[in-house]
Amino acid sequence: MQLNLRKFIDMLSSTIDKRWRYSFRRDVFHWVLRMSIKMPLEPLVKSLLFKGLVSGAIRMKSGLMSDIRSVGLALAVISSLVQPAHAGTHTTELSIIDSQKSHSTNSTQLLGQRNDSSITKVTAVRVNSTAKGIEVILESPNAETLKPVNSNQGNSFIADIPNAVLELPESKDFSIANPANGVVSVSVTQADANTVRVTVTGEVGLPTAELFDSEEGLVFELAPVVSVQPPEQPTSETERSQPPEQPTSETPPEQPTAESDEPIELVVTGEQDGYRVPTASTATKTDTLLRDVPQAIQVIPRQVLQDQQVRRLNEALRNAPGVISNNSERSPFEGFTIRGFSNRNIIRNGLRDDTNITTNVNIENIEQIEVLRGPASVLFGQGGAGGTINIVTKKPQSTPYYFIEGTIGSFDTYGGSIDFTGPLNDDRTLLYRLNASAYTTDTFVDFFETERYFIAPSLTWLMGKNTELTLEAEYSNQKQPNDRGLPARGTVLPNRNGQLPINRFIGETFDEIDKNNRQSLRIGYNFEHRFSENWQFRNNFNFSYLSVDQNSLFPTELSDDDLTLERGLYVSKFAQQAYNLDTNIVGNFKTGSIDHKLLFGVDLSRDISYQEGRNFLRELDPIDIFNPIYRRESAGADSPEDADAPTISQGLGIYLQDQISLLENLKLVLGGRFDIVTQKLENPLGASSQQDEAFSPRVGIVYQPSEAVSFYANYSRSFQQVTDLTSNRLFVPERGTQYELGMKVDWTDNLSSTLALYQITRSNVLFTDLSDASGRTSLQAGEQRSRGIELDITGEILPGWRIIGGYAYTDAQVTEDNNIPEGNRINNVPEHAFSLWSRYDIQQGNLQGLGFGLGLFYVGERQGDLNNSFSLPSYVRTDAALFYSRNNLRAALNFQNLFDNEYFEAAEGDLRVYPGAPRTIKFTLGWEL
Repeated sequence: MQLNLRKFIDMLSSTIDKRWRYSFRRDVFHWVLRMSIKMPLEPLVKSLLFKGLVSGAIRMKSGLMSDIRSVGLALAVISSLVQPAHAGTHTTELSIIDSQKSHSTNSTQLLGQRNDSSITKVTAVRVNSTAKGIEVILESPNAETLKPVNSNQGNSFIADIPNAVLELPESKDFSIANPANGVVSVSVTQADANTVRVTVTGEVGLPTAELFDSEEGLVFELAPVVSVQPPEQPTSETERSQPPEQPTSETPPEQPTAESDEPIELVVTGEQDGYRVPTASTATKTDTLLRDVPQAIQVIPRQVLQDQQVRRLNEALRNAPGVISNNSERSPFEGFTIRGFSNRNIIRNGLRDDTNITTNVNIENIEQIEVLRGPASVLFGQGGAGGTINIVTKKPQSTPYYFIEGTIGSFDTYGGSIDFTGPLNDDRTLLYRLNASAYTTDTFVDFFETERYFIAPSLTWLMGKNTELTLEAEYSNQKQPNDRGLPARGTVLPNRNGQLPINRFIGETFDEIDKNNRQSLRIGYNFEHRFSENWQFRNNFNFSYLSVDQNSLFPTELSDDDLTLERGLYVSKFAQQAYNLDTNIVGNFKTGSIDHKLLFGVDLSRDISYQEGRNFLRELDPIDIFNPIYRRESAGADSPEDADAPTISQGLGIYLQDQISLLENLKLVLGGRFDIVTQKLENPLGASSQQDEAFSPRVGIVYQPSEAVSFYANYSRSFQQVTDLTSNRLFVPERGTQYELGMKVDWTDNLSSTLALYQITRSNVLFTDLSDASGRTSLQAGEQRSRGIELDITGEILPGWRIIGGYAYTDAQVTEDNNIPEGNRINNVPEHAFSLWSRYDIQQGNLQGLGFGLGLFYVGERQGDLNNSFSLPSYVRTDAALFYSRNNLRAALNFQNLFDNEYFEAAEGDLRVYPGAPRTIKFTLGWEL
């Protein structure tokens, strides 16, 4: 009888207005909770259902609303009775659970159990404006199986939906800030392997929520509290006749009462724009929970970038332990080490793009930065052994959002940016986004000015329920001189003439002598189509073009008097083109009781570097580093021109990966990739080329003794083809092998950490020939090894208190080499490094909206070159910030290097030591709608 009764109720409910299907009065709710414990199920259900139906039929002619209330009452009773009561809590379950399972399944079990046959996929999330506030729609082919469980605590609405997974077109969680007046943020995330969480944070009060379903999916309608309102006056004669509600000591203030006509308020503490991101695609090329990935990976979200007001990628990576800058913050390039090794593997939305290294990465268009530690050739082909940085760009959103921001700061710093997104048509199938920025600063170095201009439009076309196409473009223009740092003698080493000031500029102040102008253009698309719930096709393409006009001034030798610095000048115009195409299929299937997530793909790449003008060396007068005189006449005669030697690199990669769930708490990842790469150097005397084949495996295992803890181990390899462009010499490909053990812990739903132990062996290493002062010649060493421990933590400790940071111990040294002594430490790699950024926002009271930020960044002593001839001292940099947000206004005051400590970021030999910036203050004012 239970099954037939359920079908009958479902049939009736389908005829009722959708907004009454799950919404019911508080008095009914409390009566049901009391009676569900005391009364038998069948007699009560039949009696109430019969009474409601008969009563509704008699009053059919008098109005539809009476019918709705009667049937709604019956449905409410049935829904509550078939679920177990949760005495002593504020949890309200608003979904109808099959009565056959009601006595064996509670909400805790629902969150912890997994039955793949009952997993429901949420394929899209939309946020629409309504007369009351907003509605959040979870689209799903089986929306009727989504059964939310809600909790009341704090200042936000949260609904956990067990036995559900997010598979959004963006391949990540959904979040949006300030979608309506009174709503701070809306996010839909994967709380754990089988639970989707909806969080809506109110600004000044607790949102009121109504739940209903429709043909579109599961719908949450939320009415924010914009201001404190007096109690609602009764409207009906019955309500007027009832006495006013009197508080009692037995009823907590937030408990619903029998006299209230409003829908139940479902409120819980939530974090607006939180730091913790539970999923990432870099490690597996699939949307996988970080706790299920057998490799260390850290995500730096957009909120951290905004809170710290970083302007380039190197600054953002300070938040990742073990990632250390190996060039100046004023460099036109991106350069850093990961796990002790220099990194040249920066990908964008999962696609290789070497122009990310040869020009600055613009922060304004970044949604999050994913740091994958260790080799990743199994998915991305050529790459360094230390790790991979994946830049995830912002995507168009279906809800309109407009943000404008301006910055003013120390050293005549001025900047501004915009971020606009929303639909272009009424049915929201065409979505756009536009990011743009302009930034200028004089910097603390004399005569060193930079300008950067950037624009990034994107368009998403929702071609159908299962098909989506996103087009993206990005143009940037940066102008600056070359930062060549200062000699070690006079900075970190003694100089008989005294100490050099950190603002000293050893270049020339004239563009015709010293300049570095770079323009880049990127165009690409991302196409996705779902054949079914289990099979998906993806095709991604990216084209990049970089044009460089550079007069590169470089130091060659510091004379014995410690005064005179010999210099050279290299004049060049060159361009780089990169084409990358990746096509893959993702499928979910079973072999018996074992789950598989299979990834099969093919990618193609082509990279061309060539000259656009004359490339030649020019004589340049030396300079007195303690009394510099800058002159146009310092440039002398031209040296013979370099031969036009374009470089063409091509690659074909075929990869296969299987994520296997052997048991609920035991997962295995097997992957392999075969690459064929060719490199060709052309010059007037002929051409030289080289082809290499490489197989890159990965094996990983994850064991989860509980939902909060994961132990993992992995073995992976990498390869990278290397070339000396100056001597037109090709080298043997570099190889890397890693063994890693680790543990991941979710301390709470909003706080997680990773502990990793690893060893990486790197062979056939390419490094700079120190005998060539120009730094343009390379040699190939024997072997280097890195061992270490890493600990990172990200998330929310208490409501309003967020942190990101960690500690890294790195033992990176030369183990085999013909020229470098064995045991020498690898340059620019500290043995100890620590970073911690924390932000706290006042949650209530007159100071609500005020926030504070504090950051500590420690970098230990490290060597300045592979010969270990000198070292850079350790340092601690302290950053701080004040934040204020109210309604649409956002203001921030950031202090970098608060205590004005002198420190050195990195060194490239004893002639190029890069000092860090002194105290810097930035004020940012933003407005968002």
